[in-house]
Amino acid sequence: MTAYSADPIYLDHNATTPTDPRVLAAMLPYFTEVFGNPSSVEHVHGHRAQAAVATARAQVAKHLGARENEIIFTGSCTEASNIAILGASRARPERRHLITTAIEHPAVLEPFRQLEREGYELTILPVDDTGRVNPATLERAMRDDTGLVSVMAANNEVGTTQDIAKLGEIAERRGALFHTDVAQLLAHRKVDVVSEHIHLASISGHKAYGPKGIGALYARSRMPRARIEQTVWGGGQERGLRSGTLAVPLIVGLGEALEIASREGDREGQRLRDLCDAFVERVTGALEGVFYNGHPEYRIPGNVSLSIAGVEPLALMHRLNGVASFSASSACATDKVRTSHVLLAMFGDTQRARGAFRISPGRSTAKSDLLRFADGLIEAVGELRRFAA
Repeated sequence: MTAYSADPIYLDHNATTPTDPRVLAAMLPYFTEVFGNPSSVEHVHGHRAQAAVATARAQVAKHLGARENEIIFTGSCTEASNIAILGASRARPERRHLITTAIEHPAVLEPFRQLEREGYELTILPVDDTGRVNPATLERAMRDDTGLVSVMAANNEVGTTQDIAKLGEIAERRGALFHTDVAQLLAHRKVDVVSEHIHLASISGHKAYGPKGIGALYARSRMPRARIEQTVWGGGQERGLRSGTLAVPLIVGLGEALEIASREGDREGQRLRDLCDAFVERVTGALEGVFYNGHPEYRIPGNVSLSIAGVEPLALMHRLNGVASFSASSACATDKVRTSHVLLAMFGDTQRARGAFRISPGRSTAKSDLLRFADGLIEAVGELRRFAA
């Protein structure tokens, strides 16, 4: 194992979080000691593994206000979204109209594109310049044949949160199912799937200080029941919706991660808000032409998206690569750099969209580290502006 000295400050928690040591400790016995297949319930080793899965399922359900039989373990949040969107839409072939938004993750947009190729009609809702969907816009888009509406709970790039309860109520009232990607939300707060009118929800482990390679799908078993057509075939695990031997250590890790978030999310969220406020105050107090992206109030803690006039985000990242790890809001392909579809939906093809970058501190981020990065950022912006002059 390579040892690194003077690692850069990690400020990319919206991309992935380190596994919490308490989560790792909970997982370790299930790699070498309790290693049975949870489907082999006829013997002790399998039964012990099955009991661990049941405990984790209860922990995930509790964090969502769901029933235990409504949680389906998957290999990722992406897989959960694919099962939800493809399976729920195909289960109601008489409802050929689908709705999503312009700022969704590709894990949501691409399954919808596949359904378009199968003959479904897709409406993509716009957002305002803070990244929010206007409920009135959804209301106008609803039709008698709308089968599924999908709106992410919190955006990974700009941190904006949606009024999920209101949007879900509109969909439910019109007879459509409501799906939401809650990957960015669960480290910070619990969800109440009943009061927020959520019928399907996609869950990530690695965005909530759990391990990579594990996700979950919430699928409502109560009225309105979310019927899902099978998309994966095999041994019939997870209600037949996600066949394959369950990854017990990872499932245990997901359950423990959400258990910790249930206890500590509110307190940690306030700490992160204070950190981000101090960071923004330091940067805006020293630099002109700084634009704060995303909603100023309705947002997850631990996310700051900025655009700085006259500064390209990739140049900024290269200059500060040894100081901190953070993200530009442009996606690099093999032959070009593309401006994020989220920023394009908010601002159009403008310098503000092209110049956005994201800072996302987390549990291990100290205020002194974040302010040290702010000072480095201020210095780097000054240098880049001088070179461009």
